Amino acid sequence: MKPALSIIICTHNPRIEYFDRVLKALKAQTLPMEKWELVLIDNASVQPVCQKVDLNWHLNARHLREERLGLTPSRLRGIQAAQADIIIFVDDDNVLDADYLAIALQIGNQWPILGAWGGQAVAEFEEQPPDWTKPFWGKLAIREFNQDKWSNLIHQDETTPYGAGLCVRRIVAEKYAELIRKDPKRSKLGRKGKSLSACEDIDLAYTACDNGLGTGIFSALKLTHLIPSNRLQEEYLLRLIEGLTYSVTILESFRGKTPPNYSGKSRLLNYFRSWFLHPRERRFKYAHFRGLNLAVQEIKNIV
Repeated sequence: MKPALSIIICTHNPRIEYFDRVLKALKAQTLPMEKWELVLIDNASVQPVCQKVDLNWHLNARHLREERLGLTPSRLRGIQAAQADIIIFVDDDNVLDADYLAIALQIGNQWPILGAWGGQAVAEFEEQPPDWTKPFWGKLAIREFNQDKWSNLIHQDETTPYGAGLCVRRIVAEKYAELIRKDPKRSKLGRKGKSLSACEDIDLAYTACDNGLGTGIFSALKLTHLIPSNRLQEEYLLRLIEGLTYSVTILESFRGKTPPNYSGKSRLLNYFRSWFLHPRERRFKYAHFRGLNLAVQEIKNIV
């Protein structure tokens, strides 16, 4: 019998103590296991994940290997392998609440107008983060809210689900895979090794709107996002801001938005203004501009 849900985990050199908690949370789901399958995509890990992670506890689980480095190729491999009409992407640091799969399926059945949906991601920090990092927590896919929202328009950040726990209909996922086959430049989005590019999940969610469906976020869907201490260090956050700015600008160009065109005068003015900022603020401002400039130059080369 075809499963109702396909759970896809894409991982590259996972932190095993985190991954164990991810799998333990899946084992504890209230939705009976016969209603969902588990597909683990090992994305070119140095030591094959199948040698370290046992999936025998689930009768409909399997390991697959994707040698092309990058989250996007891994997601595509998972989409190709999925059997269910609803696909849920779970990261290797996402601990789902026990009713996550049951609620995700309920939303899918009750909201046929939605093609992609998600929920809350509550942070669990390995170490207490410094106060100055709080403005950047949202960039770490932390999301808490108490009101459900949905829309059928792209560029609606408040209704667009993140990749952590992202639920999509199979038809949307297949349309996204087709989109990348026709436009391989889109595969630049998403994590790849140490690169902190992103937004492949947003592109996937927007594909629902391309096909007459909507996106939504629901407060009843909850997971815990495990965040190691290194992700709260300034060096990492600077790279993250640069990567996100680059990715957002590239994605918006794919989606019909013209990137900003800063003149030499504007660049000079921004440079002088930055000297009135706190040194840390200035470093983050420069990281933003590096990501933006890199994206603008790449877009010009594409055109």
